[in-house]
Amino acid sequence: MPNDAPTGHPDTRLIVVRGNSGSGKSTVARRLRLGHGRGCALVEQDHLRRVVLRERDLPGGLAPDLIAQVVRFALDHRYHVILEGILFTGHYAPMLAGLWRAHRGGSWCFYLDVDFDETVRRHGGRPQRDEFTAEDMRGWYRRLDLLGFAGERVVAQESTVDETVALIAAVTGLPQDGCDEDVHVRRP
Repeated sequence: MPNDAPTGHPDTRLIVVRGNSGSGKSTVARRLRLGHGRGCALVEQDHLRRVVLRERDLPGGLAPDLIAQVVRFALDHRYHVILEGILFTGHYAPMLAGLWRAHRGGSWCFYLDVDFDETVRRHGGRPQRDEFTAEDMRGWYRRLDLLGFAGERVVAQESTVDETVALIAAVTGLPQDGCDEDVHVRRP
């Protein structure tokens, strides 16, 4: 269900990190959040879809609406948000476009462009390597599944994790001081 109500504040940041399975999205998103410290929410598509809802990623699923609600909640409470996931354009573009339009602060989207063979190689070193196969990954793989948003950036597979985190932090202005002081949230 679309929600076009404004969300967030002029000083909140919405950072979307997308890409195929094994492209490094989770690693980059977690490092960004860790580098910022408190006041930055990490919203992981897989956790909400697979763990909370135990839902397959099919058209008409509940995951896009749940993701949008969680993102809005965090933004409305003055948290920056890093949303990461495959977020297939076919299933998630309307939800992402709605968040993009509704967010009062800055919004950025980064697509980690990693070729299929490299995603399989990287998957071999992940803790979840036994949860799905290279053939499963082939079925999910979409080459440059871009949203077409103004300013959407493609990050090449040659970019290291450190370089990618530094790029996203620089482009978005997300501080990376690792500050862990208490967050004082102002209720709207």
